[in-house]
Amino acid sequence: MSTTAEAPLNHRDRAVLRAVAAGRCEVSKVSCGALVVDGRFLSDQFSGHRLAAAGLIEARAAGGPARLTASGVAVLAAV
Repeated sequence: MSTTAEAPLNHRDRAVLRAVAAGRCEVSKVSCGALVVDGRFLSDQFSGHRLAAAGLIEARAAGGPARLTASGVAVLAAV
């Protein structure tokens, strides 16, 4: 049994979730699934992976738009 607690979202994570919700993010074809916001790579190269691993965002394919999952929508609504 694991007793590891989930890390809370920081301000940057919440901003990324808002950008995804606004349709401003896509997953890079070039950089192993890194997030691109408004046509530019996100400076925190690990936040997209972290949010995807937490089940808050998803992308159907590289080069496509990032989308909030149902969990991501719930987390963002609770903030």
